[in-house]
Amino acid sequence: MNARVQFGSRWVGRDYPPFVIAEMSGNHNGSLERALALVDAAARCGAHALKLQTYTADTMTIDCDRSEFTIADEHSPWHGRRLYELYEQAHTPWQWHGPIFERAASLGMLAFSSPFDATAVDFLESLGAPAYKIASFEVIDLPLIRKVAATGKPIIISTGMATVAEIDEAVRAARSAGCEQLVLLKCTSTYPARAEDSHVSTVEHLARLFECPVGLSDHTPGLGAAVASVALGGSVIEKHFTLGRADGGVDASFSLEPAEMTALVQETLSAWRSLGRVHYGPTEAEVPSLAHRRSLYVIEDMAAGDVLSTANLRAIRPGFGLAVKHIDVVLGKKVCRDVRRGTPMSWDLLD
Repeated sequence: MNARVQFGSRWVGRDYPPFVIAEMSGNHNGSLERALALVDAAARCGAHALKLQTYTADTMTIDCDRSEFTIADEHSPWHGRRLYELYEQAHTPWQWHGPIFERAASLGMLAFSSPFDATAVDFLESLGAPAYKIASFEVIDLPLIRKVAATGKPIIISTGMATVAEIDEAVRAARSAGCEQLVLLKCTSTYPARAEDSHVSTVEHLARLFECPVGLSDHTPGLGAAVASVALGGSVIEKHFTLGRADGGVDASFSLEPAEMTALVQETLSAWRSLGRVHYGPTEAEVPSLAHRRSLYVIEDMAAGDVLSTANLRAIRPGFGLAVKHIDVVLGKKVCRDVRRGTPMSWDLLD
């Protein structure tokens, strides 16, 4: 399969700069004006893509008071919330998708979405969505994956909670249904996620197992996990994005603010550039610095026939004399002519 994937005009893979996705999710806080402001801010930060989530409360669950329809995890930012009410608050109204996609395109930024059921795929296709993402919780929804794959668009699959067998089933489903451009994202499906639960080393392993570009869907605070993933071959970084955590919202607590998103784009690019290739010896940029190595210099005026000793020969900077490794060879030898203090030692000074 492809070691690189094309999203719009950008190639994604280990040989290309990291592809940074700003995830809007529910950070629009129920306002189209704020949603469009998020698009503008993401573009200013240098993000390469903006991602939405396409669902309604009714396509995600049912309005039910049974206990299993309420989030019981005490560590969840949504503890105690009923699923239906949470999705009703967090969803992006479908009539907003068109204006958001158009605003992103006008700013040179790709916009796409995560569909959560077949109706969302049909809707996104009607908008000409350029790519799709399968969310971690949907990685086991093989019919949804097959429907998305049948569009022929690039697919990103997030792998939070998934076993290797479940990832393999998802990948096989996508590829068998026609997906030729696939990206996998390592993800930890806790909100926020702890660094020690991220296991970013999996990025490298996923790439080997499934022979496709791999990246990180990151819910940790800060930038450390994202930069580490690039060092391990990650080529896509997805982070939730908000105008300000203090503004609140369903995803605000684990989202980056604009200054942080800007830093993410810059630091992941710097990390990728720093990888280079296996290299020893001076780089072209380092060649001038060779002059500042130590080398052998005569440090006292000497007359022809004087003997070189530790009193008149030392290893000092700069580096224009004989290499320091030759000091034991030249000590005890006589100079063949008068030598001024500060002269670099060379073989032609020896008697």
